[in-house]
Amino acid sequence: MLISKQIQNSKFKTLSSILERESELLKQSSSFLEKYQKPKIDAIAVTIGPGLEPCLWVGVNFARALGYFWSLPIIPVNHIEAHILVNFINRERVLNNKQLFPAICLVVSGGHTQLILMKNFGKYKILGETRDDAAGECLDKTARILGLSYPGGPAIAACAAKATKYTTPPPPQAWGGPASQSLPRPMINSKDYDFSFSGLKTAVLYEFRKQPQKVRNSEKYIREMAQEIQRAVIDVLIKKTLAAAKNYKAKTIILGGGVTANEELREQFNYKLSTINYKLNFLVPPQDFCTDNALMTAIAGYYHRLKKETKDWINIKVDANLGLK
Repeated sequence: MLISKQIQNSKFKTLSSILERESELLKQSSSFLEKYQKPKIDAIAVTIGPGLEPCLWVGVNFARALGYFWSLPIIPVNHIEAHILVNFINRERVLNNKQLFPAICLVVSGGHTQLILMKNFGKYKILGETRDDAAGECLDKTARILGLSYPGGPAIAACAAKATKYTTPPPPQAWGGPASQSLPRPMINSKDYDFSFSGLKTAVLYEFRKQPQKVRNSEKYIREMAQEIQRAVIDVLIKKTLAAAKNYKAKTIILGGGVTANEELREQFNYKLSTINYKLNFLVPPQDFCTDNALMTAIAGYYHRLKKETKDWINIKVDANLGLK
């Protein structure tokens, strides 16, 4: 009994050194580990990047502490890959590899907008990404200009849904709202797969500022602007994605990231895919799993566990600029 107590005290001493910079987390973790037994799990998956380094270290150090205390291996996970692999939460969605790949993955969130060629599980190539603001970041900033709430994506979508519905496809002369509110589609015709949304944000700001106060306060104007902002972002995302799918002879389009919870984006993707003369599989996560969540990290961990890609707790490090390979 005495030896067992000594071992336990030694473990908590090491735990304290792992979480020395996270005093509140150490307090809660110690209480949790004293109260509960080790669960029936084989490993711990944790996001190591990309992202903000201080935030990543909180999660990584917590995973290191649990890995040490419970003697479990840790699976380092790429955040972008996790957004892609959450599409395979249901095993029946996993097609034969010859039916599924190559795939074009569009990952769109507040911090990322990327087009990725997926040759197989674990085999990726970045085709293009944003040169400035990510799509979700643009939605946040334009929502703020219009006086809408944060996060901007859901606020823009809710407001746009109250405007007069577009026809499908939308009118070619203005792609939706009044001609005075027709906004640019940055880089939509560029010969690459990169994105740029800072110009759209600036166009919204100038359009908004030139209106008299009465118009700025008009619900009709705000709704039409929200609808046009949403459409501008969607137009660019869809055209670039379909161009990549065609040029790389993709068999599947895979969406991931918080922005892909947008109903209009899903609806317009489905419409566009119904009009092309070749068949593409279309995978998009359940809306609850589009934004950052623990499940997507666990699923990515599962696929890496199959390839025995685990590490000891002491060897896990953060990489804020982690890329896909």
